[in-house]
Amino acid sequence: MPRESVTVTTPDGRCPVTIATPEGWTDGPALIFFMNAGGIRPAVFEMTQRLADAGYLVLVPDLFYRYGPYGHFDPVEVMRSDFRAVLGPLMATTGNAKAAQDTTALLAYLDTRRDVVGCQVGAIGFCMGGGMAIIAAGTHSDRFAAVASFHGGNLATDASDSPHTVALLIKARLYIAAATNDDSYPPEMAGRLETALRGAGVSFEAETYPAAHGWMKPDFPVFDAAAAERGWRAMLALLDRELRQGSVPN
Repeated sequence: MPRESVTVTTPDGRCPVTIATPEGWTDGPALIFFMNAGGIRPAVFEMTQRLADAGYLVLVPDLFYRYGPYGHFDPVEVMRSDFRAVLGPLMATTGNAKAAQDTTALLAYLDTRRDVVGCQVGAIGFCMGGGMAIIAAGTHSDRFAAVASFHGGNLATDASDSPHTVALLIKARLYIAAATNDDSYPPEMAGRLETALRGAGVSFEAETYPAAHGWMKPDFPVFDAAAAERGWRAMLALLDRELRQGSVPN
């Protein structure tokens, strides 16, 4: 599994970044993978390598770098305990606005790599990372061609950095996959986001999966293999269409 570790300097410190590529990589388009609140762990690398094997260089920033070192979390054990007590202190160190700031540094790093083809990149986000991916696309509108959010939460709130507030700036094609009965993204919030996107003329597709929040994550207790494969097909089709100009991924 080709994997590289680098450090990207941001205004707030030094962000560890893992880079995944397919075997025999020479060059191609790049993606930024916005993690969920469970942090960097083996399941994240499993998912990013699958993206890489589809023909992409995948950048995986550890967005909890402001917190400092932390161990790998087992989502099953975390869900059995007080989720917010365990992960809340780490989550408090980041957010949509800070992720947008981090994206500036990540894009600058990608610009130094000769194996990245094209100026435009893609973004994939899960749970808290879903909103971060959308914010990144609005903050850096000329740089993102495709964005996918899976079981993203709080995508249209009254917060100043709510993802729906950047709708007018987004040029990327969006895919928004919501979970069923998700308190972090109820139907009325989905309606608010979709109304903002339509009003801004954003090209997007929104679906609600018959699965629980977190279904895409292979180490989550609610992982749904069938729904996850459906999500992977939609995600790779979007990336192929928008970043590889219809070519077949390697």
